[in-house]
Amino acid sequence: MKIGVSMFLTEKTGNPGAIAREAENLGFESFWVAEHLVMPVTYSTWYPRGKDGKVPEFYAALIDPFVALATAAATTKTIKLGTGICLLPERNVIETAKAVASLDLYSGGRFIFGVGAGWFPEEAAIMGVDFKRRWLHLRESVEALRELWTKDEAAYAGEIVKFPPVKLYPKPLQKPGPPIILGAHDPKHALRRVARYADGWCPGGLTPEKAGECIPQIRAMARQFGRDPDKLEFSVLQMAANTDGPSAEMLKQYRDAGVTRIVVLPGASADSDGVNLVRELAPLVARATKL
Repeated sequence: MKIGVSMFLTEKTGNPGAIAREAENLGFESFWVAEHLVMPVTYSTWYPRGKDGKVPEFYAALIDPFVALATAAATTKTIKLGTGICLLPERNVIETAKAVASLDLYSGGRFIFGVGAGWFPEEAAIMGVDFKRRWLHLRESVEALRELWTKDEAAYAGEIVKFPPVKLYPKPLQKPGPPIILGAHDPKHALRRVARYADGWCPGGLTPEKAGECIPQIRAMARQFGRDPDKLEFSVLQMAANTDGPSAEMLKQYRDAGVTRIVVLPGASADSDGVNLVRELAPLVARATKL
């Protein structure tokens, strides 16, 4: 079982290069950073994870993930570097294609592109996204990225994403491109989306029992889409209220369900020293190696 660590990176968390280097030294397989581009001052959306329904203020303070991971790439050699997740519809797809390719090149092919469509309508509207069509926007963006990463002259003509033939370099070091991992949480809709166009799935809080139900369904649907299910990778994001992480028994249950990576996100990371949090999570890496 591979163990990754994710962070809500803010100025209080510390330098992402130092955090990622410590994670690498302690044996973590991957280092992930979350994204929210902007925080609306006025909104009516209820935030389900808070008792008062208010979106955490630190959403306004999150560091740009590509800048953070470029810093992490410069201080590390082997650890994978991922967005967990990038709100892809809120970004220009051509600019994103170049940023991802550049990061993958300079990191030596270590980038994992975790993407999602977002859950915050007011944020999406500010960034010019039609919230009701965000999943279509995401799929078209993924398809356009793969065109830009693999072709000398790339074009895309979707309902939302469209551009004429263009040349864009550098190309990613990984071929045909970095793995694109879908961060959708709702199994009702996520399974088909993963099977159709993603390279893997990383939902938040999925139980081992639910993983055991969903993963075979995704694999079967992938075959229907003419894709190789053995090339899909299944991860689970675990929000950690403390720094203990999943037990050895739970890790075994996830493994038996087909999950190959657990990514732990310390809930206090926005206001805490990231290096210390990584050190506190280190026993989880040792626990996983004993499976």
